[in-house]
Amino acid sequence: MRLSTLILPVRRWSEGGREVWQRAEELGFHAAYTYDHLSWRSFRDQTWFGALPTLTAAASVTSRMRLGTLVTSPNFRHPVTLAKELISLDDISDGRITLGVGAGGNGFDATALGQEPWAPRERADHFDEFVALLDRLLSQDVVSHEGAHYSAHEVRNIPGCVQRPRLPFAVAATGPRGLKLAARYGQAWVTTGDPKVSNGGGTPAESREAIRGQLERLGKACADQGRDVADLQKIMLTGFTPDRPLDSVDAFVDFADRHAELGIDELVLHWPIADSLFEADVAVFERIATEGAAQLAAR
Repeated sequence: MRLSTLILPVRRWSEGGREVWQRAEELGFHAAYTYDHLSWRSFRDQTWFGALPTLTAAASVTSRMRLGTLVTSPNFRHPVTLAKELISLDDISDGRITLGVGAGGNGFDATALGQEPWAPRERADHFDEFVALLDRLLSQDVVSHEGAHYSAHEVRNIPGCVQRPRLPFAVAATGPRGLKLAARYGQAWVTTGDPKVSNGGGTPAESREAIRGQLERLGKACADQGRDVADLQKIMLTGFTPDRPLDSVDAFVDFADRHAELGIDELVLHWPIADSLFEADVAVFERIATEGAAQLAAR
């Protein structure tokens, strides 16, 4: 079980931003991710910085920890420009970048460029083409593409990624089309649990059963692609289920053990933010990162 964190881009770099990324590496987290949004939920009218510049800065003040997005979506990104930025970021970080990618939703990002929100089928259509084109742009020197939603004309991406054949994709998906993309293009799969369980007042046991079902469907999608599901890392972004793993070290270890039994390989904990959905005791959080992780490693 790997333990990672997610650091929201809400701190000025000169006012604690730098230190929190450095502290994440000091605590031994496997990876530190950030959201790739223009704004997000209750933080919409508060400080919020761009994901890729933040990760570039983080790469310059860390040396071991992996870095990435959870997740980037087609809502306001184009594969051609995104690929160039990712290749640059992979170079700056010396090959430590993971691209978390998802279909996006109907939040603020969906209308920020003046467009109407996509219907679910439209989101899935964009996502299909977005991921497939990104795969080519990040692994081939020259790419041309004329699709339903994206075009690329003799695009050069030299020298390509440090990580070969390209940086890894962590695909967030629970529906059939998204799971097919994860099985075909992903090096990892991402879940936040089942919102129907969490929003409907479900229990931790019901949440785990829902995740078990997601993993079974992922396995079938991999089999349909002729791929062993064991080849994919299974990442859980916590904070959206009925569980309370940040209440104590014991609560975290129990949570981690139960999800490891399901097949989850990596847990991602939100770095605490006061007066928010992610409020937690920082001292307990740091004990979880050290003592809790040590207990898991000893299993």
